[in-house]
Amino acid sequence: MNLIIPAMGEGVIEATINKWLVKAGTEVKEDDPLVEVATDKVDSEIPAPSSGIILEIKAAEGTVVKIGDTIAILENNVVVQPEETLKIEKEVERIRETIDADRKEKKEEFIVTREMKSRTPSGKFLSPLVRNIAVQEGISYTDLDKTTGTGMDGRITRDDILRILDERNKKIPEPAIGENKKIPRIAEGDDEVIEMDRVRKLIAEHMVMSKRTSPHVTSFIDADVTRMVNWRNSIKDKFLAAEGQKLTLTPVFIDAVARALHDFPMINVSVDGNNIIKKKNINIGMATALPDGNLIVPVIKNANEKNLTGLARAVNDLAERARNNKLKPDEITGGTFTVTNFGTYNNLSGTPIINQPQSAILGIGAIRKKPAVVETPDGDVIGIRQIMILSLSYDHRIIDGALAGKFINRIKEILENYTPDQL
Repeated sequence: MNLIIPAMGEGVIEATINKWLVKAGTEVKEDDPLVEVATDKVDSEIPAPSSGIILEIKAAEGTVVKIGDTIAILENNVVVQPEETLKIEKEVERIRETIDADRKEKKEEFIVTREMKSRTPSGKFLSPLVRNIAVQEGISYTDLDKTTGTGMDGRITRDDILRILDERNKKIPEPAIGENKKIPRIAEGDDEVIEMDRVRKLIAEHMVMSKRTSPHVTSFIDADVTRMVNWRNSIKDKFLAAEGQKLTLTPVFIDAVARALHDFPMINVSVDGNNIIKKKNINIGMATALPDGNLIVPVIKNANEKNLTGLARAVNDLAERARNNKLKPDEITGGTFTVTNFGTYNNLSGTPIINQPQSAILGIGAIRKKPAVVETPDGDVIGIRQIMILSLSYDHRIIDGALAGKFINRIKEILENYTPDQL
């Protein structure tokens, strides 16, 4: 059977073969990692779809391949049933639709790329990806001709052209006498110049694009979560013993958000031109800090269909694999709403930026003991309560203040009276 590059997420049409983990003749089992690939969104491994023997590797390390391309041949003894054939055909069709949609979205980019010839004067082939980077970064044919490609037959890969950029950035030209030459990087005194890594650049671009795309408005509300905190503290040890999972507050927050999104489906939307896309599924992303200081947002698919135990397992699993760079591409795409927890770092609140193409994001502040007015049958009294601040940033093009206010108040109500539907 042919091993193809699977769909790697929204907007991704090609990937670079970083490293093969097997050789021709290697016997593999189903789900064994075969190859490491890199896209502009995530680095990941592609597993074996079934047990068998690798007959041939068709894409060398450093090669840029498109989604749906065959990268190796696997010999197996699995008989493909008609329903499996249909499933494969549907996946291929979905891949084609992804490619078509991305091509349409990046029409202007391709037009610019086509203006650059596909070969250098010496005949070195330049893929569309390489040409696009060259156009954007102002890399000349001369610089490309001087580059020794590390791909198949000396082909210039994405890593090669990124190396050109790194070398160019490291060079600080000495100004000639009487000239004022522009120095690309400079450090004054004890200041240190630190170049953004690839992930940080992508995050920066995504955040700027989001602010440019959506008129952001942020609404705030506080919630008395004393009952919820006490309930969680009373059950966490039993939960760990019974399920083998830690019960943090994160799955509780996601459960509350999923319920509120079910009640207010017009928050679970995105914009496509002049159309509003009302999402069928409730897929909640949870912003997760990585050890290198960067951020990634794994997604819990169909969160409203999971009980608290299922949410706890999903949260713990995704967070652990995110920190160890083990997430699969489809686990960071497809989100319809995002939750970010400022309270992790003892922050009271914040104004989060919408994770496009979503239309809203919830910020969760630290829970603190505070004096508060408590209503009792005998009148109001001052008590020590566990209080937290929720902040909802939303796209004011399609979500008005009234709807946003009702939605965030619904989350408050759920948290203040929290009881899981079932464990």
